[in-house]
Amino acid sequence: MTDDTYHESAPERLKRVRHEIVAAAQTAKRSPGDIELVAVSKTFDIDAVRPVLAAGQRVFGENRVQEAERKWPALKREFADVELHLIGPLQSNKAKEAVALFDVIHTIDREKIARAIADEISRQGRTLRLFVQVNTGEEPQKAGVMPREAKTFVEFCQGELKLPIVGLMCIPPVDEEPAVHFAFLAKLAKEAGVQGLSMGMSSDFETAIAFGATHVRVGSAIFGGR
Repeated sequence: MTDDTYHESAPERLKRVRHEIVAAAQTAKRSPGDIELVAVSKTFDIDAVRPVLAAGQRVFGENRVQEAERKWPALKREFADVELHLIGPLQSNKAKEAVALFDVIHTIDREKIARAIADEISRQGRTLRLFVQVNTGEEPQKAGVMPREAKTFVEFCQGELKLPIVGLMCIPPVDEEPAVHFAFLAKLAKEAGVQGLSMGMSSDFETAIAFGATHVRVGSAIFGGR
């Protein structure tokens, strides 16, 4: 993304990102329709999000339950077909609110949160789609199951808890080549028997698409700098 991109409006940047997704998919000999653009609206207020909604985007990602609760109920009343994704860390004491508000959660990463989400899905009767977050770089400060535990954890979530795990998610280390981590996540997903790959952000989503991403999480390339 060039500096000039930041002088465009959010709808203009959205259009640019969509074109780039199509081009990356075609280069990878994939169908663009198999790639979901998650517009990451964290830290942006309702007035910043509304033009992107008006431009036709309906899938959005938020990092925090509390922020999403302040912003999205009102927007969902205006745009009823919005699909909301939680892409940030989730605490078990926020499971009730998360299941009520979000349609997809990308950050299932431990037994405690998996059980809390399973309980709330049952209690609320909602249908969600879930991703298991994998710490592909095995970074001590980062959330996610260790790669060697990914398959077993997916099997536990799907088997014992009957959770709808549809894929894996990762955030590569900032100082490493993301392609290595995207290829690794794709390998782990195949071993775990899941199809979804939530990987790739503003700086590397085209690379992620080349390695099979089904969901790319793009924020600054659409909304500008925070």
